[in-house]
Amino acid sequence: MQAAPVRATAIPSFTTALRAVESLLMSSGQRTARRNAWTSVLEDRRRAKDRVEAQRVLERVRTPRP
Repeated sequence: MQAAPVRATAIPSFTTALRAVESLLMSSGQRTARRNAWTSVLEDRRRAKDRVEAQRVLERVRTPRP
């Protein structure tokens, strides 16, 4: 007796489903603006992380070594 063939259809991820709903509800310009805003948020977070790291390096350099 042979096993039934397995179908390898991918289940869409949550992100894919969310983007599909977004495309139905928003116009193209709104989607672009929203994605640009999110990209800016991520870039701001990266810059903030870099600033914190630079501050730590400067503090280590300033403190006198015994």
